[in-house]
Formats: sequence, C-alpha cells, structure tokens
Amino acid sequence: MSEQELLTGKVALVTGAGRGLGREIALLLAKKGAKVIVNDLGGSGGGEGEDTAPAQEVVNEIKAAGGEAAPNFDSVGNFQAAQGMVDQAVDTFGGIDIVVNNAGILRDAIFHKSTEEEWDLVINVHLKGAFAVSRAAATRFREQSSGRMVHMTSTSGLIGNFGQANYAAAKLGIAGLSRSISLDMARYNVTSNAIGPFAWSRLIGTIPINNEADRIRIERMQQMTPAKIAPLVAALASDAAQNVTGQIFVARGSEILLMSQPRPLRSMARPDGWTPETIIEHAFPAMSSAFTPPDRSADVFCWDPI
Repeated sequence: MSEQELLTGKVALVTGAGRGLGREIALLLAKKGAKVIVNDLGGSGGGEGEDTAPAQEVVNEIKAAGGEAAPNFDSVGNFQAAQGMVDQAVDTFGGIDIVVNNAGILRDAIFHKSTEEEWDLVINVHLKGAFAVSRAAATRFREQSSGRMVHMTSTSGLIGNFGQANYAAAKLGIAGLSRSISLDMARYNVTSNAIGPFAWSRLIGTIPINNEADRIRIERMQQMTPAKIAPLVAALASDAAQNVTGQIFVARGSEILLMSQPRPLRSMARPDGWTPETIIEHAFPAMSSAFTPPDRSADVFCWDPI
C-alpha cells in the first residue's frame, strides 16, 4: 500500500488543526490521501482572541506537498458553526468521511479557586465542541452508512491531575460521548474512538516549573512529539479499522496503550438490605482492597516514554 492509498478519496475535518497535535494530524491525513478541512479559531491556549494564520499556514503546507485542503476559522463551541464546517467539507470536497475532535483550551486552577467562567469556557470548547461537530457529521454519516470519529480525551480525565477539574470533567465526558456514539451509530457502520495523547504542545508548555522534579518531567514530555500521535488517528480513520470502535487508547511516544473502561470490581449483598451503619461496618472494609487510589496521570504513567 502506498502512502496515499490508505485514505485516498476520503474527506476529513480536523478541529484545532492550526498548531500542535491537530496540525500533525491534518498533515498526516493529507499525506495519506485525504482532503482536509483545517479548522482553527486561532485563539490563545486559554481561548482568547482569533487569528486566521495558523489554519491557513497548515492549508498552505498541505497544498505545497501536493494535497488538498481548505481552512475554517470558526469556533467548535458554536452549534451552527459546527454544522457549517461539515457543510463546507461537503460543498468543497463532495462529502465527509472523517471527524477528528481535537480543538481545546486550558484554564487551569485549583478547584476551590476555579470560576464559573473557567468552567464554562473549557466545557464549551472540549465537550460541547466535540458534541457539536460529531452531531453535525452524524446526519451525513447515517445517510451514507459510513464514517469515522476520533476524539481527543486525556489521562487528566481518565485518571486525574491537579488543578484541572474543568478540563478533566470535559475530557472524561468526551470518553463517554465517544462510547455512546459508538453504540448509537454502529448500525450505520460509523466508528467512534477516543485517544488520550501524551504530546508536547503549547498548552502543556504553560505548565509552571517549580522544582527539579517538574523540570525532569517537562523534559521527558518534550520528547513526546505530536507527530508520534498522528499515526494512530490515521489508522482509526481508515477503512481497515471498521471493527475498532468504542475504545479508549493512549498514545505516548512510541507506545500505544488500550485503556480499561469501568466494569464492576467487587459486589456485596445482604438479603435484609443495607443500613448506613452496615455499609460502614461491612461493605466499605470488604471493598477497600479494590478501591482506586486518587492517583494522578503522572503516578500511573511513571516510566520514561519509549
């Protein structure tokens, strides 16, 4: 199979594709033969401002390499604008086959200092944005009985992290959204998967370095370039991944990990029912060995990336 055969004839919409991971995804999908709508509002890492340059530069790079692409500068958090992105793909390239929900911002704050504005902004871009774009594409996917959705989740939501309650809630919500889409759209041959990427980006670059441990961790993360995540997206976007759906992956350097999803660990029952006291005396102690500790992502992924 040649480099362009994998996605030849496909049309992809990649959100947040002006920089970082989104840029690398857009470039690789185009290299593999897809025509790409490159969406990026062009705001800062915190969501402020607008700039058409990032998306346009990626489009120019794709075209210079012989591919086909068009820019889109709208916000994924706007339901009508999300529909416009899908319409643009259809009007410009004749259809849409792939949606990659990558757009995101950060507004980190320790929970007791977080604000309603910080919550709303992050939820709007990540969770509502993923819903809005996926929902817009779903009608088209249903009509053509095919489609691929890939959503960026995060181990901050799947596992945990300090100071990211808004981001973690949004990213865990995206994992649930992806799972629901995989169930609802399976009859139409539509797949939906989530990826938790470990990749150095301008968003991660805002993390403060307060001590030597932070410096070592940041240096380790800088080795995990966005280009190492893009191949998994391209694979999931291909026809060859028809039987891969409803899954959560983590891509970390040269590693690909399949994540577990919530399933029962222990079960307790009393024929006469429970009282608060018997739960405290019996159920909690019996289940405690299976409790999940309040780990952070860095506690679980504690080895150097491969």
